[in-house]
Amino acid sequence: MVPKPLRQVIVLVIGLTLIVIGGLLIVLPGPFTLPFVFAGLVVLAAEFVWAERILIRAKHHAKKVDPRKFLKKKKPPHEDS
Repeated sequence: MVPKPLRQVIVLVIGLTLIVIGGLLIVLPGPFTLPFVFAGLVVLAAEFVWAERILIRAKHHAKKVDPRKFLKKKKPPHEDS
């Protein structure tokens, strides 16, 4: 069994690393930005209550997003002659 302070440091380093990778993928070319951020939050939530609250809020907001809204093509303006 790993002592609690050491376990918290390990979880903090792994979780923050995943979140930083997700943040870097926003500006760098590459897919899969949000899964890294959510994975980091899940890792942190395993040990920290504050991270669990953030994860719950993120899940709540993610449920509100309708992906179909982003996939709609904008119609060109209709020209009347």
